[in-house]
Amino acid sequence: MFKLDGKVAIITGGSRGIGAACAEAMAEQGAHVVVNYVRGEDKAREVAERIIAKGGKAEIAGFDVADSEATEKAIEGIAKKHGRLDIMVANAGIAIDGLLLRLKDEDLQKLFDTNVRGALACARAATRPMMKARTGRIIFVSSVIGEMGNVGQTAYAATKAALLGITKSIAREYASRNVTVNAIAPGFIETDMTHGMNDAMKEYVLKNIPLARVGTAKEVAAAALYLASDEAAYVTGQVLRVNGGMYV
Repeated sequence: MFKLDGKVAIITGGSRGIGAACAEAMAEQGAHVVVNYVRGEDKAREVAERIIAKGGKAEIAGFDVADSEATEKAIEGIAKKHGRLDIMVANAGIAIDGLLLRLKDEDLQKLFDTNVRGALACARAATRPMMKARTGRIIFVSSVIGEMGNVGQTAYAATKAALLGITKSIAREYASRNVTVNAIAPGFIETDMTHGMNDAMKEYVLKNIPLARVGTAKEVAAAALYLASDEAAYVTGQVLRVNGGMYV
């Protein structure tokens, strides 16, 4: 099950955390994965090398999703090089926290440029080869915060909530071409983004998770692997929550 033999997948923000886990999981199932990075070229190369060492296929591609023109050009080049593009995991994202009264316009712009406009640029570029092939998988990585909100994360929540509406709309637009579009909404996952939390915050978070633990990047990657597979061919416009019951 969930085999991806011969398929080409691009994972944005693939040099670490959830993105790296998605790249490795899909490569293990036979996909040729393209690990995107912005500044972490060394880490992206490490991910690709781990995949290749296990007998998988991988390459790296540096582009900033916040730059729509560069993103679309890079994705077009990858699809042309391989003659196909089957899976797009729009995972790249940033978090800038702060109370609303202290929210700076420039921070709000940065969040939307990467988390929303960047994800849209990826999807827009990916749909072109997918439409021609009449098949494809687009997976957006949202967040539990986009569904339930959180103190000090108004702007971040807005960007992640936007991805849910985007998912449902694009799913309707491209269903006739057999291109499925879904989102994953992770809860608190053990990644670089959560390492900076202090003990008091971690304790508060754990009290609000029925499974009483944070999740792992591999658990999120397993959800992405399912949505990318042929077994999920009849699933589109959905939000798959990987949050330990934090939001149901």
